Amino acid sequence: MRDRLYITKADYEKLQRLIEGMRTTGSFDMKYLNMLAEELDHAEVVEPEAVPPNVVTMNSEVRLKDLDSGQSIVYRLVFPAQARRENSISVLAPIGMAMLGYQVGDIIEWPVPRGIRRLKVLEVLFQPEAAGVSGG
Repeated sequence: MRDRLYITKADYEKLQRLIEGMRTTGSFDMKYLNMLAEELDHAEVVEPEAVPPNVVTMNSEVRLKDLDSGQSIVYRLVFPAQARRENSISVLAPIGMAMLGYQVGDIIEWPVPRGIRRLKVLEVLFQPEAAGVSGG
């Protein structure tokens, strides 16, 4: 859990609907769904222009460094329906939900099926809010 999670009102509302829909269908691992819901409960919901440009938001493209392997990875954080695009990762994937709200320089430690994954946010290559584009 991080100190401050910035999220736009539109993304917050979409994610809340997504969580409720997944709970209704029971088609997702509840452990991870509850972790995302807990993160959102502590989120600071802001207007898009209030999100700092170095924060990972929905539809952001981010360069991460795996602190265990040393490998650098670029992901675009997306909603599940968009997750088939190249280098995209769904916000419902363990790493996807972990990325949301972190800032450049932060170290993400997040449980994944094979243990704890440690990633450092190196760079936000694209953030819709900073680019003046709707993040939804």
